[in-house]
This record gives sequence, structure tokens and C-alpha cells, in this order.
Amino acid sequence: MNAPVRKIIHVDMDAFFASVEQRDDPSLRGRPLAVGHGARRGVVAAASYEARQFGVRSAMPSTTALRKCPELLFVPPRFEVYRAVSKQIHAIFADYTPLIEPLSLDEAYLDVTANLRGLPTASETASEIRARILAETGLTASAGISYNKFLAKLASDHRKPNGQHVVAPGRGEAFVEGLPVGRFHGVGPVTAEKMARLGLHTGADLRAQSLAWLQQHFGRSGGWYYAISRGEDDRAVNPNRERKSSGSETTFQDDLTDPDAIRAGVAEMADDVWAWCETTGSRGRTVTVKIKWADFQQSTRSRSLPRPVESREDLRAVARGLINSVFPPPKGIRLVGVTLSNFAAEPAAAAGEFALTG
Repeated sequence: MNAPVRKIIHVDMDAFFASVEQRDDPSLRGRPLAVGHGARRGVVAAASYEARQFGVRSAMPSTTALRKCPELLFVPPRFEVYRAVSKQIHAIFADYTPLIEPLSLDEAYLDVTANLRGLPTASETASEIRARILAETGLTASAGISYNKFLAKLASDHRKPNGQHVVAPGRGEAFVEGLPVGRFHGVGPVTAEKMARLGLHTGADLRAQSLAWLQQHFGRSGGWYYAISRGEDDRAVNPNRERKSSGSETTFQDDLTDPDAIRAGVAEMADDVWAWCETTGSRGRTVTVKIKWADFQQSTRSRSLPRPVESREDLRAVARGLINSVFPPPKGIRLVGVTLSNFAAEPAAAAGEFALTG
């Protein structure tokens, strides 16, 4: 007997941090807003839709954001408020299904194949959830509805902000074929660049390649790309999903050799990772710095500490020490990243509490 077709909803809050700030301070509504610190080495944690129109994005250095939008307003993050709101949202989800997989502070997968309210369709379920979020928090959410997680996540971006989109059974392959590969979950900027060099720009381009060819060029990830180009994803919604690491990386506009500029980039990425740690209460012992050189060769430097990192300054210091080990750089550096892993077994965040991702 065939298993029933899954009904998966991906709920994604709209510009969550910024929207909370605009909700709580009406003078900020309709204005370009960044949550973060506007200092020279600050970083944007989140941007309002008004700011995004100028090209301001999360994880962007504050100085870059201000160049793009001189009228940009900065407000410091209030993680305790965001945590409280996400708990409200999580409680709404729990009224419809126990199968909730948080991805970040503001997004989650829900398996509503057998929803607790007995609503006939996943689309109706998503509509009701979004209406309750608006009524109870004053915030809007977007949703994607489909028969697997990959398609649901893609679909939630399709009608943002404050909308929803359904990819029905049998329509996944057609939905994917015209989309740029950079939109696909699991295809980061670096992989998207590699795909472009190989002539892979859309889902249809990926689908035209054999499994063997994709595995030759992308290793174990080749099988994933082969499947998603056909709209296939067998992963179940996992309510017990544990995050093993948190990382952030940036590609410089120009290859850098100046140690101070490179250190500044590492510090910004460390700040981005620490924002996630603050939100979730997670603490890790292993710090890794990733370096991609101008010739695309990659190096990593890693250090495991006897106890978890407990402050942003400590994380910055360890990351700086690791990047210092390659100075003077033998060639230009195009990308740096910072990752924290080896988390404590019992993070301070409550089980099921949302985590921050960029």
C-alpha cells in the first residue's frame, strides 16, 4: 500500500526582526531599517523590506549597508523579544501538528498530512495559521505548501511578503525547471558560481545532466542536485532536528592581502555567528576559520577549547588568532568564514526554540 502524499508547509516570517521593531515603534514603519549596530565593524542582523529595496541584506557590513542606503536607520537587536515572539508562533503551530521542524528563529517546516484541526487541505491550514499569527502577534508570515520540504521552502519565497503559494503533486519538476540554481536550498553562492562556470543556470540545466556527471563534479552532493532538479525530496519533517554547527561566510568584492581588512571580515562573520548563539543560548567549543584563496584553493584553521566560548569578544579573539596564522598571506584571499561547533549537550535554549540563521 502506497504511503499518503505528504502535506508540508514551510512558514517564513516576513523580515522578522525588523518587523518586530516596526511593530513596537510606529515611528519606524515605512522607513529603511536595519537591526544591528551601525559602528564601523558592525553587521546587519536583519533588514526591513524598505531597506532591502536599496540592496541592504542580513550579514552585510554596516558600512556597506550605509553606502547603499544613507538614510538607513539602525536599531540594536532585542533577542529576548524575538525569542518571546517565536514562542508565540511555535505555540500556534502546535495547535495544528506535533511535527514541527524549526529552521531558524523565524521559519519552520510543518507536516500537516494529518493536521490536528481536521482541515481538509494544507492550503487552508496555512491560511489559518498565517491569520492567527497576524491576529496574535501583529506580524505577517508567508507560506509555501507542497508535497516535500524542498518545494515548500522554494514556494514560500514565491509570494513574499504576506502570501502563500502551492506546488501541487505532479507540478514540482515544472516549478523547479525555470528557477535559478542560486534559489535552491543546498546551493550556496560558491556552488552557484561553480555551476555557472559549468553552464548550469536553472533547474532545467541541472536536470539535463546525468547522475554520474553531477557526482563527478559535485561529489556526494551530486545525488541531491539530481533529485531536486526533478522536484524530489524524501526527507521527513524532523521535530528532533539538532543543529551541529553555526557558521557564516563572506566573499570580498576584491581579493584581499591586507591583514587588517581580512581581520575585519573575520570579525564580522564571528559577530554573525555570535548573534545566533545569543538567540539560542547555544555555546560551542570548536572555532573554525575557512579561507578561500584567489585561485579557489581552500584552507581551514581550527581550534578546540577546553570549555565553550562564552562571549562575542572571545569568539572574535579565537577567530582572529586562527586567521593570523596565515599572515602574511601568500596570495589574495577571496572569502573567509567562521564556524562554531562542538556544542554543549544541553544548550540553554529550550528544546524546540527557534535558532537564528542569517
